[in-house]
Amino acid sequence: MTLSPVHISSYLDHLNPEQHEAAASLEGPLLILAGAGTGKTRVLISRLAHILTEGKAWPSEVLSVTFTNKAALEMKERLTHIMGEEIRGLWLGTFHSIGARILRRHPGLVGLQDNFTIIDPDDQLRVLKQILELEGLDGKKQTAQPYAYCINTWKDRGLTPSKVLPSEGMPEKAIDIYAQYQERLRVVNAADFGDLLLHVLTIFQNHLDILAQYQRQFKYILVDEYQDTNVAQYLFLRFLAQGHSNICVVGDDDQSIYGWRGAEIGNILRFEKDFPGAKVIRLEQNYRSTGHILGAASGLIAHNKSRLGKTLWTEQGDGERVIIKGLRDAREEARWIGDTIEHYHRKGLSYNHMSILVRAGFQTREFEEAFMSLAIPYRIIGGLRFYERQEIRDALAYLRLIVQPHDDLALERIINVPKRGIGKTTLQGLHVTARNQGQSLLLVIKRMIQSDELKGKTRLSLLEFVQNLERWQGLLDHTPHHELVKRVLDESGYTDMWKQDKSIESAGRLENLKELVAAIREFQDLPTFLEHVSLVMENAKSSNEENITIMTMHGAKGLEHEVVFLAGWEEGVFPSQKSLGEGSDRDLEEERRLAYVGLTRARQQAYITFAASRCIHGQWQSSIPSRFLRELPPEHVLFIEGMGMRPQVSFQSQRVHHPSKFNVGDRVFHIKFGYGKVQEVDMDRVTVNFDHTGMKKIMEGFLKCVN
Repeated sequence: MTLSPVHISSYLDHLNPEQHEAAASLEGPLLILAGAGTGKTRVLISRLAHILTEGKAWPSEVLSVTFTNKAALEMKERLTHIMGEEIRGLWLGTFHSIGARILRRHPGLVGLQDNFTIIDPDDQLRVLKQILELEGLDGKKQTAQPYAYCINTWKDRGLTPSKVLPSEGMPEKAIDIYAQYQERLRVVNAADFGDLLLHVLTIFQNHLDILAQYQRQFKYILVDEYQDTNVAQYLFLRFLAQGHSNICVVGDDDQSIYGWRGAEIGNILRFEKDFPGAKVIRLEQNYRSTGHILGAASGLIAHNKSRLGKTLWTEQGDGERVIIKGLRDAREEARWIGDTIEHYHRKGLSYNHMSILVRAGFQTREFEEAFMSLAIPYRIIGGLRFYERQEIRDALAYLRLIVQPHDDLALERIINVPKRGIGKTTLQGLHVTARNQGQSLLLVIKRMIQSDELKGKTRLSLLEFVQNLERWQGLLDHTPHHELVKRVLDESGYTDMWKQDKSIESAGRLENLKELVAAIREFQDLPTFLEHVSLVMENAKSSNEENITIMTMHGAKGLEHEVVFLAGWEEGVFPSQKSLGEGSDRDLEEERRLAYVGLTRARQQAYITFAASRCIHGQWQSSIPSRFLRELPPEHVLFIEGMGMRPQVSFQSQRVHHPSKFNVGDRVFHIKFGYGKVQEVDMDRVTVNFDHTGMKKIMEGFLKCVN
């Protein structure tokens, strides 16, 4: 392959010194610590082009691994642009695609045939359900999801059934079910996504001649987002790099935020130990953000102990300091952010260049409600709008049916959710009868229950469903509507259905259902609320070329906007309650890395907001400003006074201790919770037993003594 000097110089001449060194250092292990916005993809492409143009290897002798198909496609396109032609034979793709490519070459070594099928998660659950039924495990008590979760976790750790050790909390006969599942896949000539690497690891371990073949073939290995690798991916790379050690990994330990899905930050932290003599190059010049934003982010992340260390800098000037604003509650927070967005928009900044980043999905509802009233167009990235989510639509269907019993669309949606043994054939028969008789589905069901037209379990299930519905309808006029909604979700079995589901999404779905109950509290009655939802959904259908982006901080990694609003920086929200209550220092450090990622999404201006109180899943809670606010260097932030809501910190690493003005036994008043009695005083935090809402821990600034 011959290239003109123009091509060769173009991909190296525009790199800064550290980028140039990283792209040109081709021999031996190399760790490129690439901070946020430092041009890591550019370096990877330049290094790959340099290997090929220098004749160090043929395309088929280079392995380049990414985490997403989108990233792989971008690399291919940019490499084609640099090289002036499409490069064929390159092993460039995701871990799964590379694993599948190797497995297709040697399927017989793990008991598969050449034409094996790769099954999706739905097929995986179907196979597991069949095995559970054969084992006589009760389908209601032992659903397939917990087994799928365990199996996928074990595969991410590179563990075959024979290597799994029993542990507490494991589903009944889990290891045996795993073994049967693997055997069943072998019989039907199939592999799931986890197998694509697990089987390759098995081949490498048991067939050293084949491992040696790939070690000789891949003279150079390049890995993107190394901080996000799990154990199986790590082992895969270690096997292949043992021959020559020409492995280059690019990553940022400060952006490792996926520990909850198996990513192991230790992989990048111990790279120098795993590959003795490894060279480390730090990319610290940021091309995205201003100096104050980088200073705030760097000062915050410096509080983490488990990191290799680097300091971002920029030539773009200091810019504006990070603005911090305290609000009374989440509704006021959403309104203030909306007003600020409108201010920028009037000055000519497109909605497309602004975003709101939250820690948890339930936070988006307040913004959706506020933006509808302000007529601000928005889109939810990485998830549906609140009222479009499956669990919310299901719950709304129950409510619609209670208010309007002849709503066939609502009934059809939830008649078998959770499963009641109502099959498609039965439902089709009910539809035909309803159309022929010109009646609603519910009327047909009630009539058929009284006759002999429905038999056995189907009749009993529908009878129980109708009785529940009639009971809920009877409660509609004299039960607080938010209490009725919670009762419906519990008594229908819908809440339990998601509690038993062990998928990653289930916890978020339960949070959203609690948020729905909280939302309903704000309306006069159920019909008013349902009408409001209809208007929200209609507003969502209107198209607009410009939209504010609302997403979680996890979903924002890799993106950037001119102005970024970071909402909900309170203890228990961010950092999350799990990281505080159940977690370890490792969990808290991952939360801090998430804050770092959020801040470094902003190019020109970052805002951080917190609320003095927030309704979380139906419960009003007095909020303590996030500890992360105290960790931001004061020279890079600007606090906007308002509502007397300055956080009880002075942006120092320690809070100021002072005698409390309250004593145990004092009678106090809170604007949200009403009257109560002080039970305990801990510096500026006061535990109060409120007359109507029970025990709460409150910052003393929000209490008034009424003795």
